[in-house]
Amino acid sequence: METPCQAVVWDVLPAIRAALAVELVNNGIAQKEVARLFGMAPSAVSQYLTKKRGYRIEFDDDIQEAISRLAVEIQEGKIDNVSAKICDICRNLRTGDDACPAGPTEL
Repeated sequence: METPCQAVVWDVLPAIRAALAVELVNNGIAQKEVARLFGMAPSAVSQYLTKKRGYRIEFDDDIQEAISRLAVEIQEGKIDNVSAKICDICRNLRTGDDACPAGPTEL
């Protein structure tokens, strides 16, 4: 049995981070800088970009737009808490599900 929180950890968050990594790199941010922002190794970002990690979910236009906006806001230095914004996107994505009601945490 898989709980909703397990699905978030294994599928949803990696997919959001992968889409955000792609947006940031497409906007000219170096993979190394994206890795620093995410607190992960550059090789993990590379796996996001090559769809070896975080590729199980395709987002609808509203979620993809939220991810694109977040990438621009990060690039412009307008975001203090990236984790909270990712949590917002995750909650929007899971609206209506029997998902766990966890609040923002460090990713």
